[in-house]
Amino acid sequence: MHRILIVEDETVIRTALRRLLERNNYQVIESGSVQEAITANELEDFDLIISDLRLPGAPGTDLISKAGEVPVLIMTSYASLRSAVDSMRMGAVDYIAKPFDHSDMIAAVQRIIADHPAPRQAPQQERVGARADDDGLSGILGNCPAMQTLFEHIRKVAPTDSTVLVLGETGTGKEIVARSVHRHSQRADKTLISVNCAAIPDTLIESELFGYEKGAFTGANASRMGLIEAADGGTLFLDEIGELPMEAQARLLRFIQEGEIRRIGSVHSRKVDVRLICATHRDLHSLAADGGFRQDLFYRINVLQLALPPLRERGKDILHLAECLLLAQTERLGKPTMKLSPRAIQAITTYQWPGNVRELEHAIERAVILTDGDEIDNETLGIDLELVNINRLRGQPGLGQPQRRSASSNSDPMEDLSLEDYFQRFVMEHQDSMSETELAQKLGVSRKCLWERRQRLGIPRSKPVAASQRKRSVSQGK
Repeated sequence: MHRILIVEDETVIRTALRRLLERNNYQVIESGSVQEAITANELEDFDLIISDLRLPGAPGTDLISKAGEVPVLIMTSYASLRSAVDSMRMGAVDYIAKPFDHSDMIAAVQRIIADHPAPRQAPQQERVGARADDDGLSGILGNCPAMQTLFEHIRKVAPTDSTVLVLGETGTGKEIVARSVHRHSQRADKTLISVNCAAIPDTLIESELFGYEKGAFTGANASRMGLIEAADGGTLFLDEIGELPMEAQARLLRFIQEGEIRRIGSVHSRKVDVRLICATHRDLHSLAADGGFRQDLFYRINVLQLALPPLRERGKDILHLAECLLLAQTERLGKPTMKLSPRAIQAITTYQWPGNVRELEHAIERAVILTDGDEIDNETLGIDLELVNINRLRGQPGLGQPQRRSASSNSDPMEDLSLEDYFQRFVMEHQDSMSETELAQKLGVSRKCLWERRQRLGIPRSKPVAASQRKRSVSQGK
């Protein structure tokens, strides 16, 4: 059973939260202050610490440095966005705004515990890829469990000559991982040849990889060495190998099996010594089962796998990565030092980033170019906070919140609504139990924006909510 420490000075809220967590099969310990939490407990014994931001004596953020590898979830009010941002900078795994729904709290707890298994006591090893690569991204950054696992696997895989298959969504940094494997291998002083299989036409891919002899086909006026032969003694990186045509797959299979190639138009084979690294964003196992990829080739390249997590599942790594990219872009573009505004940080940590690290890097570059002052806002990042907040309210995953739906959630009628329809339905269903301020906070918009949308959509205002009703709602949510 997972153990959770609640640090909250208001007894009613602390008790209500404890009961909520216990109903969901968590073991809960309570404390009323940071000092009490430290003196009465061993923080390392917990799987998660949930702490209010404002506590008597010391703020809840003081627990972050004292908790070691144990994740700390900070509770804060909607009016304290900057404080929440500061908490993330200090190392909080996430923050949750009060008042919050019980379902939101349980979902956050489940996600954080799933993403942060119990810390190991072994000393942390030196991080792989700490120096800058030629493409401008400063190594492979990350402290989340998935990235730490990746670093550990790279350390084990790199010294061997075994074939490596790098898996990950588009934009996650598969080529950077391949560079890191090569840089930490015994072939580091040899050539690394990178080939994007999707970027070469099907009619040219074989001649590019294997080379050709003079007169092999029309236009072959001289012999040419292929990329595999050029990588002799070093490493060949085949990016997007799932896009390789079947004819080229058959020739590649022989190269892997026999360690030799034959140029197009030649009758002689040549021995080559090449370490192969492949990468793809596709499911090669399913592709092979459907006949879209040779099964024998899949088994040959699927020797050692390195899995890159999508950006949305990397938790607080995202903010650190964004700040590193911001520093790199300002230096490259000759701009003065810039910082992210609270709204920009909220956008970065809640947006889903379907394009992963590449999309984040381009968003930062665009923002640096368009910003005149020293503070970057969410608008120059190209992220609509209003849309992101409504998507989160609808249950769609935000950054660091992988989607986990139950079977019953598939039939949710709210899923098929447009954003405008969802906005209208949410307001109509909750305006009797919420004030305008509370509605705006839940929707992640300003009161002015809420009023303007009411006017545009023709949503009448209901009778004002009684103060006693609001108090009950807040106490239940908090």
